[in-house]
Amino acid sequence: MAALQKIPAYQPGLIPAYRRLYGLAGRHIRKEQILAAVPCTSVQGRFKSSRSREYLQESIVPSYHFQPSMPRLPVPKLSDTCSRYLASQGPLLDSQQYAETARITKEFEAKEGAELHKELVAMNAQNKHTSYISGPWFDMYLKSRVSVVLNYNPFMSFVDDPKAGYTDQLVRATNFVVSSARFLKCLRAELLKPEIFHLGERSKSKWFERIIRFVPSSLSWYGAYLANGYPLDMSQYKNLFNSTRIPRPGRDEIVVDDTANHLLVIRNGHMYVFDVMDADGNIKPAAELHAYLSHILSDQSPPPSHPLGYLTAENRDTWASLRQKLEDCGNGAALKAVDSAMFCLCLDDSEADDVDSQTRLMLHGDGANRWYDKSFSLIVDKNGKAAVNFEHAWGDGVAVLRYFNEVFDDMSISPNVSPSCKPADIDASQHVRKLEFKLDGVLEEGIQTAKENFFSLVTPLDLAALQYTKYGKNDLKKFKISPDSLMQLAIQMGYHRLTGKSAGTYESCSTAAFKHGRTETVRSCTAETRQCSLAFDKVDSANATDLRQLIQACSDKHNSLTRNAAMGQGWDRHLFALRTLAEKNGASPALFRDPAYAAINHIILSTSTLSSHAVNLGGFAPVVPDGFGIGYAIRDRELGYNVTSYPASHSVRDFLQCVETSLEDLFKVLHESNKAVNQSKK
Repeated sequence: MAALQKIPAYQPGLIPAYRRLYGLAGRHIRKEQILAAVPCTSVQGRFKSSRSREYLQESIVPSYHFQPSMPRLPVPKLSDTCSRYLASQGPLLDSQQYAETARITKEFEAKEGAELHKELVAMNAQNKHTSYISGPWFDMYLKSRVSVVLNYNPFMSFVDDPKAGYTDQLVRATNFVVSSARFLKCLRAELLKPEIFHLGERSKSKWFERIIRFVPSSLSWYGAYLANGYPLDMSQYKNLFNSTRIPRPGRDEIVVDDTANHLLVIRNGHMYVFDVMDADGNIKPAAELHAYLSHILSDQSPPPSHPLGYLTAENRDTWASLRQKLEDCGNGAALKAVDSAMFCLCLDDSEADDVDSQTRLMLHGDGANRWYDKSFSLIVDKNGKAAVNFEHAWGDGVAVLRYFNEVFDDMSISPNVSPSCKPADIDASQHVRKLEFKLDGVLEEGIQTAKENFFSLVTPLDLAALQYTKYGKNDLKKFKISPDSLMQLAIQMGYHRLTGKSAGTYESCSTAAFKHGRTETVRSCTAETRQCSLAFDKVDSANATDLRQLIQACSDKHNSLTRNAAMGQGWDRHLFALRTLAEKNGASPALFRDPAYAAINHIILSTSTLSSHAVNLGGFAPVVPDGFGIGYAIRDRELGYNVTSYPASHSVRDFLQCVETSLEDLFKVLHESNKAVNQSKK
């Protein structure tokens, strides 16, 4: 699903808890560091050594040092999975429906499910190099034939650079390219610090690094564990750069070429490539890269009549057929240049002036200035607003957010060009190659159809945002309520107020604590949230103490679900693997034919959040026509939602109004309860 997975917060007594996990790798940047003026000097003169200018980090512990000893994702007990599944069904079904689903589930647990589970456990034991969910999860994405646009690719936008002039499109794009190259070189040389969740200071120390690097990789995870550090799976990092999803009939393919040193740039529908590194693998001087991008931005060529970018938004089988036609027409070398590029830089001529226009631009754009199949595209608009849009099959955002944070920090503290810098005085046309494609009538017609299909897909999307500034994370900590649980509760209450119903809800949670972990689902629609929603329908007559206890019960339940999901103890992935196995065996258990199973997996409320100092905004489309795509942010002094929907369903603005009213009611109860407690202490 096109969602930015939630990272659960640490809970005492548990192995890794991961709410801020993705943001921990980035350094904390003081305001004075960001605002510091940067002199325009040569790259060589601004770094301590030629080596340090090449690498964003120089870790003495190799990047993948812990990978061989990572613990494996556990296969839950079938009885636990069935119990958790029924608990999630409870608030969605009436008593008669629940009784029937309970009967089917118990029968599944005793008969067909038991056999399938036994087979899954045996298969898992034979494939110790990976997780039981990795293969089926890749297949889910790569076998899907729908467009990746809206259905899968999410976006997250960068915080604006506060320094005057640094949001200039050319300046910011150049700094992005240099810092991205520094990150890439770190990764290739295994000088990027391993991803570790630290529960104390010991695993952060230089002493720890000096010792752990000598511990064999087959044991290194356990050494980190003894120091209260929990390494995280980094297998997805190998698909971050030089990676593309290639359309194939029936099932797509992810192709990586980690020898390529060139960048793909798309502007005005035209594609360009240039080398970011020289023949020796050294990053080219920033002034030269500055010149290459300046050359591209000064190209006055009219847009191509048939931009190829539209094809990457097509039905995957249709695109596979047209791609083969492209190769047959002699475009193989040009396509290889696109596929093997480090990443795609999209330089847009449009401007995103507000949250709505920024979401539209970064989530789907105009189709012509994109290549949606690249592992990620870095988009920079005319005003310097920037975002990452990424293809979802290869990974779930673990590597993307690490890249996002590190590159943002690097270019904020040590930008390589300033507004006063001039591009190198070179003939950039000798270094920048404009890709030309040979098109016949079939291809031109295919591109035109793809364009029409693209706009038919994206035009109906509706969206709106809510910025709630009365309270924030700091206040929720004082109230001793989990911030994420309250945001989820407001969603549940808002939807209930809008429709009078509860709905299937999906909150993605990373399982990066385990080798080849992907995600698990937090089913945040619970018996507790339903009871709370019903109670707040009568908030004026309800007892404030009772309401406060209901809020606390929702928070406690949500924390428990999040903890279980992070440890691979949800029910979604286990049942998904069993269903996949049943289909492979030609079986069709009653559980998977039960209307209640279909209903709970018809995700009306698809939700996700990311906590990062570098992220300004994130978003994705609904996963069903009558649903909502709900990205939300929890900041110290404010809360925010960025929501998408389709007009055929309920109004996104009506929904957000109900969410805002729910926040008001929730905070009123929390505030009054806290006030009463403080008065009782006097």
